[in-house]
Amino acid sequence: MGEIVVVRDGAGPEVLLVHGGAGPRTTWGALAPLADRWTLAYVHRRGYPPSPPPREGQDFEVDALDLAPLLVGRPHVVAHSYGVLGTLIAAAAAPGSVRSLTLIEPPLTYLVPDDPEVARLERIGRAVLTQGTDTDPIELREFLHLAGARIGAGPLPEDVLAGVRRAHGGRPPSEARPQLDAIRDAGVPVLVASGDHAAALERICDALADALSGERMVHPGAGHFVAEAPGFAEQLETFLRKRSRGELLATGEPPRVR
Repeated sequence: MGEIVVVRDGAGPEVLLVHGGAGPRTTWGALAPLADRWTLAYVHRRGYPPSPPPREGQDFEVDALDLAPLLVGRPHVVAHSYGVLGTLIAAAAAPGSVRSLTLIEPPLTYLVPDDPEVARLERIGRAVLTQGTDTDPIELREFLHLAGARIGAGPLPEDVLAGVRRAHGGRPPSEARPQLDAIRDAGVPVLVASGDHAAALERICDALADALSGERMVHPGAGHFVAEAPGFAEQLETFLRKRSRGELLATGEPPRVR
């Protein structure tokens, strides 16, 4: 199918950035200043130019195969939304290949069974994937709002509709079952982040942090695009630096953070 494209910027330890339903620029623009001290590696998932289109729809298993060779250099990995699914599958297959994982609002609804709000999130998300722009208009707008789309009361903007079309036919997140115990048992440092804009996503993030014995942070102010929220970039860098220092103490290798 051809390899995906990764665009790198900056100098220092590599931070692999894996976007979800929105593209890298929308998802990670607020982190650009970190390139003064880190190499930011912007993954373009299949269907997001200049990477090739997927053979069928979006698929987290294909994402995992694409990400696996990018972990050879042991980067820190920061993943958002649907991009978390493939990231966790790839990391679980080779947990020693990641220095840390920062996971932002993944749709891992199976972690919170029997919760009506989480169940609704799963249902309307599946409807959008299976029906696309034919999804019930009220549910489509509810999903787009949760997903961080900039929409008003009028007709949906063309760029938003294009995103819905791109997601149409994708593999439902509810089918993902990453081996979280492999990541936890390997002692991979984990940070789980959310934006305090949807109770269902908060509960999922709480459950994921518990399952991975990870740290937890909440940064409101930017909805689903948590990386844009006030203070997120600074706290992310604090987490990355702490993990780099911890590795130095464990290995005696010199730090590479300038």
